Amino acid sequence: MGLDIKKNDIVMVVAGDEKSKKGRVIAILNEGSRLFIENVNMIKKHMKPNKQYSQGGIIEKEAPVHRSNIMLVCPKCDRPTKIGNKILENGKKIRECRKCGEVIE
Repeated sequence: MGLDIKKNDIVMVVAGDEKSKKGRVIAILNEGSRLFIENVNMIKKHMKPNKQYSQGGIIEKEAPVHRSNIMLVCPKCDRPTKIGNKILENGKKIRECRKCGEVIE
């Protein structure tokens, strides 16, 4: 998938029920096609008691969102943007904002 979206990036949902919500990427599944975003696409799951959930019951957790429905938020201009890939003189690839040209770490 390349350098598109990484863990801990701030993204915005641009399609679906959760449209216009922002959040941080928690995890990436299926070689980058689905992402878990903090406090976005919350579902209720019935859990049996186990080590992690000693009480059990109904737990709220994030469900995955497809990568086609999100865009990266540029840290400088604070708007959702497409990501451009640029190769520096030393051969290193970097991500850059297509709107303001800022390098995204």
